[in-house]
Amino acid sequence: MRKNLMITPEGTKDYLFEECITSCDVQEKIKNCFVNRGYSKVDTPCIEFYDLFSLEDSGYPQEAMFKTTDNKGRLMVMRPDSTLPIARMAATRLKNYDLPLRLYYGQSVYRNNPTLRGRSNEIMQMGVELIGATGKRADLEILTTAIDCLSANVDDFRIEIGHADVFNALVKRLNVTAETAEAIRVSIESKNYSALNTILDKLPQSSDVEAIRKLPRLFGGVEVIDEALNLCNDEKAVKALNYLKELFEDLSKLNLGDKIIIDLGIVQQTNYYSGIVFTAFVNGIGDEVISGGRYDKLMENFDFPTGAAGFAVNVDDLVEIKLKDSNKDEAPIPEILVCAKDGFEITAIEKTKELVNQGKNAVFSVFETIEEAKQYADKTRVKELLVVGE
Repeated sequence: MRKNLMITPEGTKDYLFEECITSCDVQEKIKNCFVNRGYSKVDTPCIEFYDLFSLEDSGYPQEAMFKTTDNKGRLMVMRPDSTLPIARMAATRLKNYDLPLRLYYGQSVYRNNPTLRGRSNEIMQMGVELIGATGKRADLEILTTAIDCLSANVDDFRIEIGHADVFNALVKRLNVTAETAEAIRVSIESKNYSALNTILDKLPQSSDVEAIRKLPRLFGGVEVIDEALNLCNDEKAVKALNYLKELFEDLSKLNLGDKIIIDLGIVQQTNYYSGIVFTAFVNGIGDEVISGGRYDKLMENFDFPTGAAGFAVNVDDLVEIKLKDSNKDEAPIPEILVCAKDGFEITAIEKTKELVNQGKNAVFSVFETIEEAKQYADKTRVKELLVVGE
């Protein structure tokens, strides 16, 4: 027997009945949120040129991507992200469309995660990209759409909002190498205080070092911004904090209570974010279920300089939560099993179709005998056995 004949690749799985039903339900609710806000669906290829994801700001290391080559020897990857392909699409096929573009997608992304981490390598994502719009109104549009997606599917969630310019402005003032800046970012993102202190203790001490040291602890309500404003001297960081405060006060009008939180420790691996950044968590799932933000500079890579923002929802995580719900949908059991006596097969198939058209859940029996059909109906709790030809 071939060694891998009976298993799926690491980080992937087969999806069965209830999982498929629940996934369709989650996707339908998210799609309705997008469509009701005027977003139009687009699809991008599963396989893309490596060049697209090797941009300096993409944030995807080469080893994190599944790679292959085409028949011309060019390096290809399975898309690890949908934002970059859609940015390319906007700059090419949609270049002459009126702005802003409101685009949404529902497609899998593929990430070659390290082994034994328990992470999925194939993730079903749905998301939106609002391209050609900047400012507070556009940011509120993106954030409230994300909130709607979560509210349509779960009750117990929270959205954490930060601003990329706070970290970027502060770390720039440290005059450290790109490698050190990345090490600082990683330690903040993982809230590894020990690693962060080890790095910062080696630097000349300053108010900027102390501000960065406290970033992962600046988490909570609007008072967090006031505390950060007392720590920051950088004009760009102060401007970002004041904007974040204004945004938070607007979102507070939604009366979502502590579901909306300021988190100045959000420092995304994806370097293309240039304004607000946000993540969302659902009780029962350890990882973020939504990640997004503003990426105005990214579009310049495609000679299409314009503002843009968006987010992606991890559909698989929402499905996992809903499958834990006792009220989850189960695979439907047929109401009627339609059996055919010899010579009446087509009549039975037509009868099955007639019942289905009447709104009944009927299936045609493929068993050779009526007795086999009865045994199957008893075992699977089919309510009625209809024999055609009697």
